[in-house]
Amino acid sequence: MRWKSRFDRTMLAAIFTLAWPTMLEQLTQTAVQYIDTAMVGSLGTEATAAVGATSTVNWMVGSVVSAVGVGFLAFIARQFGAGKPDRARQASAQACLAALVLGSLLTALTMAVAGRVPVWMQVDPGIRDTASRYFRILYLPMIFRTASILFGMVLRSAGDSRTPMRVGLAVNGLNVALNFFLIYPSRQISLLGVTIPVPGAGLGVEGAAWASAAAFVYGGVALSIALWRHKAISPRGCSFRPNGEVLRACGRVALPNLGQRLATTLGYVVFASMINSLGGVSTAAHTVANTVESLFYIPGYGMQTAAATLSGNAYGARDRERLKRLGSTVIPLELALMIVSGSLLFLLAEPLVRIFSSDESVIRLGATVLRMVAVSEPFYGIPIVVEGLMQGVGKTVAPFVYNVVGMWAVRIVGTFVCIHCFGLGLVAAWGCMICHNLLLFALFVRHYLSGRWNPFHGMPPAESPGEAS
Repeated sequence: MRWKSRFDRTMLAAIFTLAWPTMLEQLTQTAVQYIDTAMVGSLGTEATAAVGATSTVNWMVGSVVSAVGVGFLAFIARQFGAGKPDRARQASAQACLAALVLGSLLTALTMAVAGRVPVWMQVDPGIRDTASRYFRILYLPMIFRTASILFGMVLRSAGDSRTPMRVGLAVNGLNVALNFFLIYPSRQISLLGVTIPVPGAGLGVEGAAWASAAAFVYGGVALSIALWRHKAISPRGCSFRPNGEVLRACGRVALPNLGQRLATTLGYVVFASMINSLGGVSTAAHTVANTVESLFYIPGYGMQTAAATLSGNAYGARDRERLKRLGSTVIPLELALMIVSGSLLFLLAEPLVRIFSSDESVIRLGATVLRMVAVSEPFYGIPIVVEGLMQGVGKTVAPFVYNVVGMWAVRIVGTFVCIHCFGLGLVAAWGCMICHNLLLFALFVRHYLSGRWNPFHGMPPAESPGEAS
């Protein structure tokens, strides 16, 4: 079967309907991350380093939950595409069971290792206690965090990305408000010439952790209620006992994705630990640069959500033409968005870093690595959206292989050699990260152009569009 490009303008409405709420939700999350970092940064470089030192472990734990969510997303999207809403609701009930079991296990695990994580991350001994307390508080409400992630993905798989967005906005607003009162001590502020007393707990870094923990609890409760009341995907009336058929189907997609996320996020942990060994300035610059860069990934992950849901719908409906048009539409769109995003990151690198730090050494180093990575943003966007297409149709083995090879053979080995063999610093480490992104671009583009991402590739033409077989 010859692959042809079919950019379909009629699909743009469906893509943006699913993508923009996710983008807005991530934008507000990133805004809160900016505010968190800026508020903690006002306490000094050591406070910034204490918060950022365990952030990659945070990504790793969150990625475990997200990987399980991908399995449910792919299954539910296919059931809706095939016109089987009852099966989708059965999967929703199984997602509730998964949230309870997985959340409990992750709570126990994170509490058990909280004291050791800063040591494993090679955090400066002077800030290990602070980093450990921050980490422990952040993970107390892990059941609620798990519910928030899983139920948000279940709702998106049913075509509802607005409810997770609205809850996300409330969560982020609550987080910022609580930061304001918990981080700083009682003080007076001047507003329009009027002095206003403001109460405060003065908890510093721990205050930021408690604010986030309280917001996570709210998010988990709110999305649980939203899922229960949802007309299309509510688990009401379904059995919450383990359903082997549904769990196996979800697991076939989730397990390779879980392996990928564990391997890559473990790589992020090793990568960060090597950077932490470079000292406080490098750790702070790395933390700030990661925070700044996260804003510019938003178009990519918004498009990934849309691609995964719509490809799952098309696959469930056995509509091979719609699936091909989706790929040929969402990829050029993603490329255009990431070119704009990367250009803005390059131009605004230094002013954005200055939001989070007044240390000139941190500012210079952070701005340098951001301008480097800005050039690679368009290349990184393509693997994100192609992976979304593959998640929707249940093809998660190839992304697992590509991401693991890129992370460990390029980023980790390259960074180890640069730092420990040649005595280089953060700039060289981020150079290895960029090489990793470029390798993913080459591998995913090759896979997409070969047509192997498409489950209908190589099959004889359907007798009619949307034929169910």
